[in-house]
Amino acid sequence: MRLCFLVEEHYRHDGMPNEVIRQLTAWGHRVDVVRPGGSLLRMTEVVRTGAHDAWVLKTVSGGPGLTLLEAAAAAGMTTVNDARSIRGVRDKALAAAIGRVRGLPLPTTYAVAAPELLGEIPAAEYPLVVKPADGSSGRAVHLLSSPDRLGAMLPVLAGEGMLIAQPYVPNSGIDIKVYAVGGELFATERCSPLHPDPSVRERRVPLSSEVAALAAQVGAVYGLDLYGVDVLLGPEGPVVVDVNDFPSFRKVPDAAARVARAVLGLARAGGTAAPAAPTAVVYPSLPVSIPAQVTVRAVDSA
Repeated sequence: MRLCFLVEEHYRHDGMPNEVIRQLTAWGHRVDVVRPGGSLLRMTEVVRTGAHDAWVLKTVSGGPGLTLLEAAAAAGMTTVNDARSIRGVRDKALAAAIGRVRGLPLPTTYAVAAPELLGEIPAAEYPLVVKPADGSSGRAVHLLSSPDRLGAMLPVLAGEGMLIAQPYVPNSGIDIKVYAVGGELFATERCSPLHPDPSVRERRVPLSSEVAALAAQVGAVYGLDLYGVDVLLGPEGPVVVDVNDFPSFRKVPDAAARVARAVLGLARAGGTAAPAAPTAVVYPSLPVSIPAQVTVRAVDSA
């Protein structure tokens, strides 16, 4: 197969996706790499119908790569993930609206085009988590303990564009990151960016059926095949706090090979994963169903 990977400068030397590209090449597939952030793009010619079996995006939110991927999709080519689905999660304000309408447990979300408008949020909603609507990799995430802190934060937030704000969800300070690849789910836990603790190391953990069902629902709601979801275990149960298309897949066993196989499968299927037979969940005593197309993998701690 012939694939086109759109790789932003930020990920130029990262293992993901470079290890996936090397794996695909080793299997005999042709992979063309386009760096949309570091190249002059002739948009009227760069997308040629039929030149590639699939286009794959690994870029920062807000970068030019998504525009190029959408151009490929408009020309009728297969994209991984679906270009419309990527747009739906990269705009965190849009993702919050879509998720709440579709029944996902997300915090109440406010969106503002100027940081001073955060002052209109009721004091009862504090503490607030504020971050850019197009943020990624934990960039510029801030916790405002009270409205009194807003004034001091305005200069910091001024250059971040559209912002979202959500009431803080009380938690242990540890995030659960669930990765979905090839119809399988894998979980890690790591320190929250709001509670930096050097003693908390990222590690693989078993995945409860409750969180697995939620992670699978996220994929169905947003139409994603390769994705990651950040989950907090709050007082009222698991809460979705972020969704990423094509994440790092850190700690996933044989991640490069798994992602490479998933990309090939999606390319052959025209961008939509074929349903797989259901398997047993990790903790079947919990009354939560797992969609048939997702397999839950028990991964021992490492």
